[in-house]
Amino acid sequence: MSDKPHGLARNTSNYGDRDFALYLRRSFAKSMGYSQRMLDKPVVGIADTASDYNNCHRTVPELIEAVRRGVLSEGALPLGFPTVSLCEPSLSPCSMHYRNLMALDTEAMLSAQPMDAAVLVGGCDKTVPAQLMAAISADIPAVMLVTGPMLAQAFEGERLSACTDCRRYWARYRAGEVTEARIGELEGKLATTAGTCGVMGTASTMACIAATLGFMPLAGASAPAVHADRLRIAEEAGAQAVRLIKNPILPSQSQMMTQGNLDNAVRVLLALGGSTNAVVHMAAIAGRAGLSLDLKRLDALSEETPVLVDLKPTGEGYMEDFHAAGGMRALLWELRDLLDLTTIDLDGVSLADRIGDGSHFVDRRIIRAFSEPVSPVGGLVALFGSLAPEGAILKRSAATPALFETEARCMVFDGLEDLANRIDDPALDVTAQDILVLKYAGPRSPSGMPEAGYLPIPKKLARAGVKDMVRMSDCRMSGTAFGTIVLHIAPEAAVGGPLALVQTGDRIRLSVKDRKLDLLVAEDEMARRRAAWQPAPAPKRGWDKLVYDQVTQAPLGADLAFLRAAP
Repeated sequence: MSDKPHGLARNTSNYGDRDFALYLRRSFAKSMGYSQRMLDKPVVGIADTASDYNNCHRTVPELIEAVRRGVLSEGALPLGFPTVSLCEPSLSPCSMHYRNLMALDTEAMLSAQPMDAAVLVGGCDKTVPAQLMAAISADIPAVMLVTGPMLAQAFEGERLSACTDCRRYWARYRAGEVTEARIGELEGKLATTAGTCGVMGTASTMACIAATLGFMPLAGASAPAVHADRLRIAEEAGAQAVRLIKNPILPSQSQMMTQGNLDNAVRVLLALGGSTNAVVHMAAIAGRAGLSLDLKRLDALSEETPVLVDLKPTGEGYMEDFHAAGGMRALLWELRDLLDLTTIDLDGVSLADRIGDGSHFVDRRIIRAFSEPVSPVGGLVALFGSLAPEGAILKRSAATPALFETEARCMVFDGLEDLANRIDDPALDVTAQDILVLKYAGPRSPSGMPEAGYLPIPKKLARAGVKDMVRMSDCRMSGTAFGTIVLHIAPEAAVGGPLALVQTGDRIRLSVKDRKLDLLVAEDEMARRRAAWQPAPAPKRGWDKLVYDQVTQAPLGADLAFLRAAP
């Protein structure tokens, strides 16, 4: 360690007398029963995101105890501290609206409190990107520890796990194929253990990306929440944080967040058939390091990177199967010829050394060989055109190929309230060939870019057997969802993008082949509509006002502009 202040002597309060500040800090710390010997040790801060509102983080207290063991075993002092905790079903308008708040909170606590390194305990969708954004901005040595995925539940001849199966059964319920009594019974069978969603949704996608970037061990991405391995990984996270104090590896662009590492993460996202949400989160993480996640670059990588993992929502398996099949080590080995193998993890170990020599076990039912992929191309594509000048995303691996080339009239919903009020109206003038369009649900809107892009099939069509339709919006969809759905249309409607001007009856052309998304309305008519358009009133105070003033569009990660690093 250097001669710079460490442990409790770091970041002392400013009273104009540093010695007094440290004296005061130690005296208050001693009120908690710490000995002078303990207070002289280097400090590892542990970000505690446990919450009674967050089911995904139910195991956080025992994980923190395991982290403490690891820290103490290596001779440092563990100090836990609470931060914002985000759980998708528990927040209004949605958890994405508060991701940047969590990042800001975490960054402030990492920077202001006395710690030499940190362990960030997260898991639920927005927590992992928020914590990585914070660590990069604070540029403090930090280890990522996720809660891990839940186990699938065997129930009456099939396996179930949140939340792809939730959506599948809810769609069947709306179509009249499942009774109210049955849907009520299933409600208690879809999430039966601690942990994040058991499919390759956003939580698991972001865990795999964090491991790829080197912020945690490869096995840490997939070990189930209830396995003893998860506690051993937590203990190792504590020990690793102490190693970082002795040999700091900072999460800055020069050491971990390189363009090569960002490209590696994109390729992993594509090979996983991972969540569309990861595109927004990775753009925000990259932006904190002065990097850029270019959608055209993503699209080019998608043409070179096969889908190799057969998990729901695009396949059949669950996260526990991925872990048992060889997990991230096996996947990265298959991708090795496409990766920058010189990138390093928190111990300074290259990716080449992390993935080993190929002698690992792999189950080909879950992790395919590069030469025999689930799909020869990646799971995501980027679209551009007159409706999306700054881009949009479609998850082709979860979509219906017959709908990839579509030109049709559209049915427009002016926000979530309008959608809820009209989608199941028997008189709604809609057919299965139409395109459903939701606007005013992007990052600057009052709804905060929710996972509402999975617009429900109108009930009268669902009951007629329609399983998929083309749907478009400026918001997101859950990583556990599926369907032919265009997301993150930018610029969004709330800032006056072309989406704001779309009207029911207009024709839209989607071409996955040409990567095009066009609104087929004459320019003079668009000019007339543009002149008549008025933005919604700005919020007057608080977090909503800060978001309204500062939030970027989806291609830049929907981050707050003033928190992005200079390129």
